[in-house]
Amino acid sequence: MTAALRSTGLPLFAGLPGDISVSFEFFPPKTEKMEEQLWSAITELAPLAPSFVSVTYGAGGSTRERTHATVARLVRETDLVPAAHLTCVGASKDEIAEIADQYWEAGVRHIVALRGDPPAQSGRFVAHPEGYGSAAELVAGLKARHDFDISVAAYPEVHPEALSTQADLDNLKRKIDAGASRAITQFFFSTDAYFRFLDKVLAAGITVPILPGIMPVTSF
Repeated sequence: MTAALRSTGLPLFAGLPGDISVSFEFFPPKTEKMEEQLWSAITELAPLAPSFVSVTYGAGGSTRERTHATVARLVRETDLVPAAHLTCVGASKDEIAEIADQYWEAGVRHIVALRGDPPAQSGRFVAHPEGYGSAAELVAGLKARHDFDISVAAYPEVHPEALSTQADLDNLKRKIDAGASRAITQFFFSTDAYFRFLDKVLAAGITVPILPGIMPVTSF
């Protein structure tokens, strides 16, 4: 199938019916070669008509400019709906407001709002002195700035820094109550973990969609 479609010049998935509801997560490219590979992948995946495609944000905000450039190009050159990852780490509220304004002006309406991973050398999250202290605060700040469609993170097997399962659920509810439209889960390998998590989420009064995060296994 791959060889046949490539021989006609059509993208790899052009023959599929288009009734698959998925999103894809992309990493901003570090080099020109990686950028070529990324846009080749985008061309191949676009016929699947994903609900949206998200672009990640490196630890400590290390890919801020590359993330923005990738999202802006997706808006300009494709019909895909891009969602930009945005984190609290290493940025003041004013800096995040400026980034949010840039996205809004570029036509981006979907943000994946995350507390974010700290820089590798620090090992733990410390809020910027003039920044947001949590993802829930970030969601509230973004919603006050513009009417973004906001996704947040959820953890079927509990966030490693959470004090307890209940504390983790309480934190998720704070993010939803602050204005998030949906949650995307951390990757999991057990479907039981996901479905049990959905039961707990509903019991906690959270009714927004909880999208499963799936990482294809590429090697043993």
